[in-house]
Amino acid sequence: MRYAVEGVGAARVSGMGGGWSGTSVAGRVVAALVAALAAAAFVAAAPVASAAPPEPPGPLTTLPLTSPPTTPPRGATIAGLDLHDGTMLQSGGADLLYGTMYGCGFEWGLASPWCGFGVSRATSLAGPWTVPQRLFAPTDVSPYSGLTWQRICGDSGAGCFNPRMLHRSGWGADDGAWVLWFNAPDDFNRTRANAYYAMECAGPTGPCGGEGRATTKPALYDCTDNGDFSLVRDDPRPPVLLCTMADQTLASERLTATGTSGAGGGARNLAGLTRTEAPGAYRDPATGTWIMTYNDPNCGYCAGSPTGYATASSLDGPWTAPPNTNPDWGAPPSGRRAISATSCGGQGRTVVTLSGQAYQLIDLWLGTRNETAAGLRLEPLVHRGEAPLGSPLQAFAPWTCGAAEGTPHGSGSRGSAWSPR
Repeated sequence: MRYAVEGVGAARVSGMGGGWSGTSVAGRVVAALVAALAAAAFVAAAPVASAAPPEPPGPLTTLPLTSPPTTPPRGATIAGLDLHDGTMLQSGGADLLYGTMYGCGFEWGLASPWCGFGVSRATSLAGPWTVPQRLFAPTDVSPYSGLTWQRICGDSGAGCFNPRMLHRSGWGADDGAWVLWFNAPDDFNRTRANAYYAMECAGPTGPCGGEGRATTKPALYDCTDNGDFSLVRDDPRPPVLLCTMADQTLASERLTATGTSGAGGGARNLAGLTRTEAPGAYRDPATGTWIMTYNDPNCGYCAGSPTGYATASSLDGPWTAPPNTNPDWGAPPSGRRAISATSCGGQGRTVVTLSGQAYQLIDLWLGTRNETAAGLRLEPLVHRGEAPLGSPLQAFAPWTCGAAEGTPHGSGSRGSAWSPR
């Protein structure tokens, strides 16, 4: 296995570093072909003389607006599946759910077995869901640190979280490749390197990394820390990384055309928010407004924490959040920046879009170090916009959390937390 520099700013040790990617011997065949084609075309590449980030892509065609659905979308609860703090997408006529697994005995904050990331498949949200399939082995080695994922994610107790799968189709290189991102906070804890990784995958269900598939420590210039994150599609431009910084503020950075590093030119302190984490975003199809959701306030493994929102005219920002925050957990969200005061008794993790409908993906945490039995809830995000004068200031259709209207929609219990993720 050999290693190549991906770009500047990956490690961010004392403000410097490089992005690293691991490739197999088989990759030399591809490299040789590329070199031969370059020589035949007589193309000369000038050496990079500075550490400046690549220039982000400019604005492109805006997607057309569409009318809101006439029938209100329904939410869904997924129980009995050991996949958490993940994401969902659709491929090959199926729903794919990605998440962190706990069933082998992982306990956050303690040296314990790391169970890895898994993916499950179903033809509808109602299931049945397949048994989770692991995307790569905990015994595999990080090419950046030279340590196994078990050492980084399990032995440290810091865990590895937020598996996010990207399909490189309709943007960037547009070659149909699959790339898995996740965060490994131990990298940041040990060396102040950014916590993120990007792995090439054989397909939407893996395997990821390993022989013949690069594992990259991305070069990042704005999302340089360690927290929860999301990758937001913005076709035909490359996706944007929304991330949680170590001080619990939010930042953004657009990716390169390969989707394996940052292009710089992002922003920090989004909407001036503090004590937040787990951002996600989508474009409202009726108005074109971009809507970002986040856990408000941050609290690891907490049940019943509020979900807040901010808006922007572009995914690049600037973002604006309503200033009138919830006075306490469980308070009604009308007239405040919370979409939900209790998040169905769980904690919002990201936004997923399935068949054109945006949903808040919620982990129904149990408030324990091991979350094997925690369920998931998907709540439709239906943006109503500003209310007329004299009307309740509720910018989103109320969440039902699977309950009938007028019945409790989750408790405001704070749960327990040991350290920020």
